[in-house]
Amino acid sequence: MRLDLYQTETALIAQEQTTLLDEARTTLLAGGTLSRLEQNGVLHAIQVLVENAIGKAKQLLKAGGKQVPLSAYDSFLGLAELGVVKTGDLTAWNAAIGLRNRIVHDYMNIDMQRVLELVKSNQYRFVTDFLLMPISRSAS
Repeated sequence: MRLDLYQTETALIAQEQTTLLDEARTTLLAGGTLSRLEQNGVLHAIQVLVENAIGKAKQLLKAGGKQVPLSAYDSFLGLAELGVVKTGDLTAWNAAIGLRNRIVHDYMNIDMQRVLELVKSNQYRFVTDFLLMPISRSAS
């Protein structure tokens, strides 16, 4: 797929999932609670958002002529080496990837209150910002 088309699709998915998380955040900040179904929707939105970011990271590495690692963690390390993401942000990326892995593989051990606190404090926004960053700017 052409990189510009990939960016367009990536941005669309990012906007859709972020809108869902923003709606949940608004409810939580107003003192409301989320139903179990809505909580599952939050988990799914986070999973898709992070998976989308991992895919973009790998596309950027490939476009930059770099080896594409299997590990999502290594993909963001590669982007840091290229200067696409800040080295200081790797801890946040590792935490996001770890949460995604827990949602997918260790779903019986998710602390939902902690996830909801992450949503309330808007901590998913850096993933969205990365996904909406134009490829020409992020690949430089």
